[in-house]
Amino acid sequence: MAEFTMPSLGADMDEGTLQEWLVSPGERVRRGDPVAVVETAKSTIEVECFETGTVGELLVEPGRTVPVGTPLALIETESVEPEKPGRKPSRGRKQKVTRKPETVPTAPPEPAPAGVQEPPVALPAEEHPPYEAVPLVRQLARERGVDLETLHGSGLHGRITRSDVKRAAARQPRARITPLARRLAGELGVDLAAVTGTGRYGAVRADDVREAAAGPATASVSDHAEPARTAAEPARTADDRAAAMRRTIAGLMARSKRDIPHYYLSTTVDMAAAMGWLREHNRRGPMGERLLPAALLFKAAALAVREVPALNGFWTEDHFTEGDGVHLGVAVSLRGGGLVAPALRDADTLALPQLMARLKDLVVRAREGRLRGSEVSDPTITVTNLGDQGVESVLGVIYPPQVALIGFGRVADRPCAVDGLLGVRPTVTATLSADHRATDGAIGARCLTVVDRLLQHPEEL
Repeated sequence: MAEFTMPSLGADMDEGTLQEWLVSPGERVRRGDPVAVVETAKSTIEVECFETGTVGELLVEPGRTVPVGTPLALIETESVEPEKPGRKPSRGRKQKVTRKPETVPTAPPEPAPAGVQEPPVALPAEEHPPYEAVPLVRQLARERGVDLETLHGSGLHGRITRSDVKRAAARQPRARITPLARRLAGELGVDLAAVTGTGRYGAVRADDVREAAAGPATASVSDHAEPARTAAEPARTADDRAAAMRRTIAGLMARSKRDIPHYYLSTTVDMAAAMGWLREHNRRGPMGERLLPAALLFKAAALAVREVPALNGFWTEDHFTEGDGVHLGVAVSLRGGGLVAPALRDADTLALPQLMARLKDLVVRAREGRLRGSEVSDPTITVTNLGDQGVESVLGVIYPPQVALIGFGRVADRPCAVDGLLGVRPTVTATLSADHRATDGAIGARCLTVVDRLLQHPEEL
């Protein structure tokens, strides 16, 4: 039995509000599946499960704010193989948990399947008709809206399995509905059939229900009005969110400037070769693989810090720890004000079209509040590009516990001397803010030199 706890989604997070469960007790989850929606001071984030198993008990109700590390749910991990006669589960797991009846019965196997009309006699534990499957399957059927009496089971003796239910649910035109969304719909008088889901695979989430709730439907709620307000309490107004985000950013940036001895470097990079290659690539390539200059800049930054790893990591407990990969924290401005910096993981290994696609997806989901927990918890260095705002250069504040931030201004035509001749060429100003505890100026300068060198050979990015 493993605990699913409130994760730390950044250095500025001490607590989070559980906004919504995306799973129910008895539902099977895999490592990496989103299981809950957590609201922090800066964003709403889908948090993934770190175990593979079955959801046991949900310990925290939606709407509650709890400290980082608080257990939110219990996950019954799959540490045993399908049940065999005379063998008990390992690690002393509670006998309540078992998905085993779905695949292997506890009684000895029948000599032959010919007498399928006598399963109640051959299997004393199964005294129900085949369509009344094990409790976990019945619960899954209720959640997916599947009528078990209409199914033909594929399990032993015609027993209905979870796979049968999932296949039947997939054939239905109905979308998945999260438990909180279903409860809110009842309280607010919303017809779920008329709600379009925005969650994963079209799932209807609590926010979809709240958005669909009209004035008259809300007014019809009387006795249940208080629970609805309690559940919706985390959904603060835009002004409240903006104020909370500004307080969080203010605290973190003040801490950064107080504790981190910054030093700043800048260089002007000739972008003639890069922009020429970019135009040719976009002309010849398919529409879906067209690139923006930001893709070249970010890839050059990722390769540069891979070559200069002293800037790629964290300063914790008075020493530097190198990151386990190059995970660029991309600074994204939010429509309501403020910013987040989700991670573009393993950016140094991505081909340019792949990096461009992931960058677009990351920005869209950041602004829609659909980030994953893993995307906000482990950036190893932050990169910011304010060129689209017309900024010439940006000298950023380091996001602790990171030790560096790379900034890019706009690519613009400027007069410059090349081979003794004065001309007009596209250039960009690249800057570095770095932690003097972890590195010195010579190391920072080497990083910017590598960025410059890489952008002169864009075909190698």
